[in-house]
Amino acid sequence: MHILKTHYHPEVTSLVNKSIFTRLATRGIAIQDESILLLYTERYEDYSLPGGGLDKGEDKVEGMIRELSEETGAQNIINVRPFGAYEEYRPWYKPDYDIQHMISYCYTCDINKELGASNMESHEIRNGMSASWVNIHEAIEHNIKTMATSAKKGLSIERETFLLKLIAGNLV
Repeated sequence: MHILKTHYHPEVTSLVNKSIFTRLATRGIAIQDESILLLYTERYEDYSLPGGGLDKGEDKVEGMIRELSEETGAQNIINVRPFGAYEEYRPWYKPDYDIQHMISYCYTCDINKELGASNMESHEIRNGMSASWVNIHEAIEHNIKTMATSAKKGLSIERETFLLKLIAGNLV
């Protein structure tokens, strides 16, 4: 899968002599007309693609399907196709590593418009995550406003906004 972008968080000024933890993740892209299935997170006031970390040894497509289903209740996930990967280097705030190197493998897919019940993890529930179909252009504008005005923004909003713009320009 080709790399869409490599992003370095402003606090990551060098990789030399740094201990780096690599995390592999997947993101699901489900679009119907100008609506895209996204997660809204109250804690960070942002929209993001459904997805998350792969389990050790897990197939990327199977991981994307698992994450999409767990977080959104997506049903009948078919026609999975690679879109591209987003690579990022961020600070790691635990004592075992200096930097997290995350690679998010993004896939497009088709799903039923109606969502089933989600099965979110406890931290996702605590953060106020909820899935919904959103106009992609409104989601982009919302995230841009959050980046400009909110002290709550999380580390992933730049990735998510970049991906949403790319999706809007190429798939909608």
